Amino acid sequence: MRVVLQRVSAASVVVNEKIVGTIGKGIAVLVGLNVEDQEKDLDYIVNKLVNIRVFEDDEGRMWRKNVRDLSLEILSVSQFTLFGKVDKGSKPDFHLAMKSDQSKAMYELFLQKLGKAYEPHKIHDGVFGAMMQVNIVNEGPVTLIIDSRAKNQKEPATH
Repeated sequence: MRVVLQRVSAASVVVNEKIVGTIGKGIAVLVGLNVEDQEKDLDYIVNKLVNIRVFEDDEGRMWRKNVRDLSLEILSVSQFTLFGKVDKGSKPDFHLAMKSDQSKAMYELFLQKLGKAYEPHKIHDGVFGAMMQVNIVNEGPVTLIIDSRAKNQKEPATH
């Protein structure tokens, strides 16, 4: 499972010219599901999303507070293209993305788990499988990629 988390001052999702999800300050999360994802991947990502410290404290020090600490909102948007590969040719390959029927059930389970881990009324989402316009006002900018499969992999050393 892979997510792109962005700290936002506002975010919304529009489908067929109607706003279907909107938040103020909080995090916007683009969610991609891999063909090999299991429930443990959902649990890992849910834990990260509600606990990751991407906000400042009352004294303006960054990386001190999370959405739970500040009672902020979360906008979640399903996005299978996060597992697109472009290393061969010019057409993206989406074979690593979970297929639609299975991914819809898995995404709904993810939202349920997120609701249990946090305040359900503060979690908003788009429309699964729909063509969406996602409006994100990134604050910072702060953008993080979190991958449940990469949690045990070492980063390459840079010198």
